[in-house]
Amino acid sequence: MGAPRLLEGKKIILGVTGCIAAYKSCYLVRELIGTGAEVRVVATPSAAAFVSPLTLSTLSKNRVIQRVFPEDLNGNLEVDPWHIEYGLWADLLLIAPCSVNTLAKIAHGFADNALTTLVTARRSPMIIAPAADHDMYEYSITQENIDSLRKRGVYVIDAEYGELASGLTGTGRFPEIGKIVDAVYTVISGRGRDLAGWKITVTGGPTYEDIDPVRFIGNRSSGKMGYEIAKAAFTRGAEVTLVSGPSNEYIYPEIKTVKVRSASEMAEAVRANINGDSTLIMSAAVADFKPKEAKPKKIKKEGGEPAPIELTKTEDILTLVTGIAGYTIGFALETDNELANAKRKMKEKGLDAIVLNSLQEPGSGFEYDTNSVTILEKDGTEVKHSLRSKKEIAHLILDTLLQKNQAGLQVGCD
Repeated sequence: MGAPRLLEGKKIILGVTGCIAAYKSCYLVRELIGTGAEVRVVATPSAAAFVSPLTLSTLSKNRVIQRVFPEDLNGNLEVDPWHIEYGLWADLLLIAPCSVNTLAKIAHGFADNALTTLVTARRSPMIIAPAADHDMYEYSITQENIDSLRKRGVYVIDAEYGELASGLTGTGRFPEIGKIVDAVYTVISGRGRDLAGWKITVTGGPTYEDIDPVRFIGNRSSGKMGYEIAKAAFTRGAEVTLVSGPSNEYIYPEIKTVKVRSASEMAEAVRANINGDSTLIMSAAVADFKPKEAKPKKIKKEGGEPAPIELTKTEDILTLVTGIAGYTIGFALETDNELANAKRKMKEKGLDAIVLNSLQEPGSGFEYDTNSVTILEKDGTEVKHSLRSKKEIAHLILDTLLQKNQAGLQVGCD
C-alpha cells in the first residue's frame, strides 16, 4: 500500500481575487485536488476579468460562488445561506491571489462581496497570499494591513521578488504553487508558525569527491529529504540555512542556501553557519571516502589498465561540529542491523537524536518522494513512522524538536 496523499480528505475553500496572478489559481486548484483535497472556489466580481469562473468550476468540480445574492431577485427565490454552510464546511480558507483591495477589506472588516462575507463567517484558519505590482505591494498601508492580519492569527505567505506582469522587477510576485501547498499543509495540520525564533541549519543532498576533472565518487541522494526539512522549518517560522550538495530540488528563494560539492566544503559551510543557539539537522548523504589524490587531467582508458584509485576517509562532519550546535540530529541509512547501527552512530557522534532510514520498505530511501523512518533519541525514545511523504516526515522530525523544547529543553531557539 502506498503512502496517503498529503491533503487526503481535507476541505479547502479557495478565494480568488482580481489581479493578473488569478490565472495561476487554476494550477493551484489542480495541485490541491491532486494531493487529495476537496476544493470549492469563491471569487470576487473582478476576478472574472482575469480567469473564467467556468474554468474554475470545471477544475474544482464544484460551483463557483461569485455573488452574495441571486442574480435575479424578481422571481421565485430560495434561501441559500451558502456563506454559513461554507464557513462550517471548510477546514481552511485560502485566498490566493489576494489583491491589495481585498486585503484592505479583510483587514478592516468589510463584507461587501461573496468572498469578504465568507471571511467573516468562517470558523477555519485562513491563509492569504498577497500579489501585486511592486509599488502597490510595498505601499505603507498595504504593509500595515498585512501586519495587522498577521497579528490576528492569519497566516500570510509573503510575495516573492522577481519579474512582474508590468515588466518591472521587484517584490509582489505570486509565490510558487508548491510553496502555497506546503503552507496549506503546515496550517491545516495544526502547526502554523510554531518555530518562530528558531535557528535551524539543515544539510541535504550528496557530496561529490573528484577522481579527475570529469569523474567523481558520489551516491544516489537527490536531496529531497533535506530540502523538505528546510522548507518545512521555514513555513513554520524558523530562520533556516540550507547547506546543500549537488541537487536539482527546488528551494524557496527566501531560504539562505550554501551550495557545496565535497565533504570538506560541506564541513566548512556547516561550521560557519552554526552556533550554540542553532539546531543542526544533518540529513546530507556525505560520501564516506574520497580519492587520496584527484588527478589533474582526465584518466584515459588507452594504454592498458588504469592504476588503482587509493581511497581515504572524508571529513566526519558530525564529529567536527560536536558541541558547537545546540541540538544535533543525524541520519543513518542502513541495510542490516538497522537499529543497533543507528544507536551506535548516535552514541559515537554525540548526537541528541538520529533518524533511521530503512531501505527494507519499497518506496523508502534515495530518490523517492516518500520515506519510512524511525526517530531515535538519546533518552531511549524510539518512534517509527510508516511510509508517507517526505514533506510529512520533515514535519514529524521538527515536531520532535518542538516537543523537546516544550518539555523544558531549550533547543535551537533564542
